Amino acid sequence: MTLLLLALAIAVLLQLRVPVAFAFLGPSLVYMAVIGQSAGAALRTVTNAAASFPLLAVPLFVLLGTLANHTGIAERFFRFALALLARVRGGLGYVSIGTSLAFSWMSGSAVADAAALGKVQIPAMLRHGYSRRFATGVSASSSLVAPVMPPSIPAVIFAGLAAVSTGALFAASVLPALAIAIGLCLVVYLLVRFREKVTTEPFSMREVVDSGKGVILPMFAPVIILGGILGGVFTPTEAAAVGVVFIVIVGLVQRSLSLAGFITAVKEAVTTTAGIMLIVATASLLGYILARERLPQILTDAVLSITSSPVMFLLLTAVMMLILGTVIDATAILVLVVPILLPIAGQFGVDPIVLGVVVIVSLMIGLLTPPVGTVLFVTASVSQTRVGEVFKGTLPFMVPLLVIALLIILFPATVMWLPGVLGL
Repeated sequence: MTLLLLALAIAVLLQLRVPVAFAFLGPSLVYMAVIGQSAGAALRTVTNAAASFPLLAVPLFVLLGTLANHTGIAERFFRFALALLARVRGGLGYVSIGTSLAFSWMSGSAVADAAALGKVQIPAMLRHGYSRRFATGVSASSSLVAPVMPPSIPAVIFAGLAAVSTGALFAASVLPALAIAIGLCLVVYLLVRFREKVTTEPFSMREVVDSGKGVILPMFAPVIILGGILGGVFTPTEAAAVGVVFIVIVGLVQRSLSLAGFITAVKEAVTTTAGIMLIVATASLLGYILARERLPQILTDAVLSITSSPVMFLLLTAVMMLILGTVIDATAILVLVVPILLPIAGQFGVDPIVLGVVVIVSLMIGLLTPPVGTVLFVTASVSQTRVGEVFKGTLPFMVPLLVIALLIILFPATVMWLPGVLGL
C-alpha cells in the first residue's frame, strides 16, 4: 500500500507537469517524515548520490557536446557528407544518418544531436523535395545513435550506478550503434525507392575537397577520446577533459569558437548538467525508499516465478524500459531501476554490461514515443512541425530499432565481443 500511494503521488505530480526531480522529491520527503527520518538523513542520501566520482564525467561530456555544437562541427560533417553523396538518390537521408553517427562520437546526447543537426538537415531535405514527414522522421531517429555510441552520457550514469567498467560498456555499445545506423539506412533506401520523390545534385570534387578540410581535425576527436579510454591511456573522466581541450583547440584553429560562443556553451553545459544531477540526486532518495520497502526482492521473486530464462528476463526488462521511457526522463529511470535490476540479473546470470546495453537501447527508443518523447518535441521545435507529424515520420524507423534491441537480447554474446577483444 505504501508503494502504491508513493507511485500514485508521483504520477499525479508528473501529470501536473511538475519537473521530474521535484515529483520524486516531494513524496519521498513526506515518506521520510512519516517513518520518523529527519530531513538531514534525506539530504545526506541526496548529496552522496551526486558526489559519485564516476559521474564527474557527465558534465565534461555535456560540455564536450555543447562546445562541438558551437564550433559548427555538425554543420561541417553535414556539408562533407552531402558533397560525397550528392548524386546518390536519397543521399540526404543517408547524410543525416552518417552525420549523426560522426557527431555522436562527441555529443553523447540524442537531444543535443537532434537540436544541432535537425536545424541543418531538415531544411536541406525539404528544399530537395523530401516530405516533411520523412525529413523530421529520419533526423529524429538518427539522433538516437548519439546516446548509444560512446561517449554516451547514459552509459556513464549506468556504469557509475552498476559499478562496472565504463570503458567496457562503451566498447559493448559500438556494434549496436553501428547496427542502428545500418538499419536506419535500410529504411531510407526503401522509403526513397518506393515513396519519396527527391532530387539530386551534380557531384563536385572541389566541394568534397573544400568541405573535407573542415572535418580533418574534428575527426581526431573520437580517436583521442574513445581510443584513449579503450587503450587504457585515460579514464572516461580524463578522456572527457582531454576531449574538451581538443575541441577548444579545434575551434580556435578553425576560428569557429569565439569567447561569447565559449561562454554560451559553458552556460548550456551547466544548465544541462544541473538538470541531470538534480534528477540523479532526488531519484536516489526514491531508490532508497524502494529498497527499504523491499521492492527489489519482491520483483526478483515475481520474475523468477514467471520464468527462469535469461532471454525472457531481458525481454521483460526491454519492454519495461520502453514503457517507462514514454513517461519518465531516461536519467531518472536509470537511477531508479538499475539498483533494482542488477540483483535480478545476477540471479539469471546476465552480465551487467549486457544489461546496460539492453537498458540504454530500450530507453533511447522511448525518446521517440509520446507523451514525453523529448526528441520528438525538440525535432518538432527546430522544424516548426507538429509533434504528431514528427511521430508519424519516425514510425518506419522504429522497426530496425526494435529489431536490433531484440537481436541484442537473443544474442548477447555479440555485444560482449569487442570488450573481450580489447580485454575489458
